[in-house]
Amino acid sequence: IAGLGESRLPAFLFVTAYDEYAIKAFEVNALDYLLKPIEESRLEEAVNKVRKHLAGRKVKAQQGMLLKLLGDITGQELHTISDIRKKGVHKMTHKEAPRLAIKDGGKTTWVRQEDIEWIDAAGDYMCVHAGGETHILRKTMKQLEEELDSDFLQRIHRSTIVNIRHVKEMQSHINGEYFLTLKGGHTVKLSRTYKEKLKHFQ
Repeated sequence: IAGLGESRLPAFLFVTAYDEYAIKAFEVNALDYLLKPIEESRLEEAVNKVRKHLAGRKVKAQQGMLLKLLGDITGQELHTISDIRKKGVHKMTHKEAPRLAIKDGGKTTWVRQEDIEWIDAAGDYMCVHAGGETHILRKTMKQLEEELDSDFLQRIHRSTIVNIRHVKEMQSHINGEYFLTLKGGHTVKLSRTYKEKLKHFQ
């Protein structure tokens, strides 16, 4: 697989009973890493990833054809047209993630998602750690996940979400789990169930 090169790789995922090859799998751009026995929900999630990946490839191929057509019509080189298109897309899409509103009695505090270091669950409450402060939010982990920007805020445990931009170090553990050390010094655990999230740390 590694010898094929990224441009020629088919869409593939790993299905295995062994968890020690997860990092190597994502190093060769596996879309997912499923551990046996496989839960139906995880299999469905993996299949959806493959579908999205294939759809993305189709879009890229169509964009390439359009760029070539534009180049033929305008006489401009492909890289020039591509640069113009990217700048336009960047202006439309590059905007800050919505702030998280945290209510405490009659007071509401807005926290920038980029400033969130990690979030952990404490019973029916979420503890949002940002900028050296901890904010308490009454919401389920699932509800909170839907509000957050998954580009950099990733769930790594049934009770933990981490900002991957704040991760400084990753240490593997004998039982297949990983410990992530944040820039602020705090350590959080990435469980085996969420091992596919390792690709975000490559």
